Amino acid sequence: MGRAAVAGLLISGLLLWWALHDVHLAEVAGHLRAARFFPLLGCVVTATLVFPLRTIRWQYILQLDGVKLPFVPLWHATAIGFMANNLLPARAGEVARVYAATRLTAVPFMTVAATLVVERMMDGLTLVTILALAVFLTGFEMTTTVGPFTFGQILGGAALLFVVSLGVAVWAVHWPDPALKIGRKTLNTFLPERWVEKGIHAMEGVFDGFGVLREWKRLGLVTAWSFVIWGANGISFLLCMVAFDLPVPWTAAFVIQSLIAFGISVPSAPGFFGVFEAVTKATLILYGIAPDLAVSYAVGYHLFTFVPITVLGLWSLSRAHLLLADLRRPRSEQESIEE
Repeated sequence: MGRAAVAGLLISGLLLWWALHDVHLAEVAGHLRAARFFPLLGCVVTATLVFPLRTIRWQYILQLDGVKLPFVPLWHATAIGFMANNLLPARAGEVARVYAATRLTAVPFMTVAATLVVERMMDGLTLVTILALAVFLTGFEMTTTVGPFTFGQILGGAALLFVVSLGVAVWAVHWPDPALKIGRKTLNTFLPERWVEKGIHAMEGVFDGFGVLREWKRLGLVTAWSFVIWGANGISFLLCMVAFDLPVPWTAAFVIQSLIAFGISVPSAPGFFGVFEAVTKATLILYGIAPDLAVSYAVGYHLFTFVPITVLGLWSLSRAHLLLADLRRPRSEQESIEE
């Protein structure tokens, strides 16, 4: 087991202990049994529908010569990637998704990987916007703390990270020659000559994946779909709040989803267990929700939405004629593809 996987297990274990240390498990079980069925079903359906929406957006990001790739192979890759994040350590789903898309579409590995970078930047900027609006509408001060950070620190740090990342990507894709020149000089400094051209080839693949940043209309569509995706995901959190009869404003659903999305960027166990529960509990406590009910909501949402995408991902894995073991060691096949 790698160091990242061990670190993830330790962090998840500590956060899960914090989430559970002051709750009564019998109370949690009681809240879960009392949850209203139809709102909970709506939550699960809505959360699962987010993944096909992600695939539609991916079609706009990953285009070859202006032509969208078919929906089905990208859907299979999406389901496989999120399933792998649920079952494998060290965020293996990110590599698994790229690997599956490469196998199913024959698009170069680095080009597919670059589209996921674009996707993460768009997700980040969308979530910063949604979180800022939700915090404002709720009436929280920017100095309000969630765990070790204030809302101001979370929003400022996330906005800076994603804006700078997007700016670098836009610069590289619009002015590739200076970027390639810097890349070649850097590679010549650290790598043997035979690897330099492969590195430059990989950079060119990345720039191809950033192609959406050259087209304002396509980028506008990707932005719109990003708000649709996170709007739908926020509604799934809201429906789960209805199921557990949480006395909180509707904006709480969008605050929680944004903080969870940022929180799971830290190393954690497969499925983000521990991080999910701790962030949800810490946020709901701000709204005056008792720890038992807060943890019940977190466990209910997490477990019930965990199952469908995991099952769909395993089904897609079989349809793609891949094995779960293949997703743990894609590097050698990736290298052969790139060559």
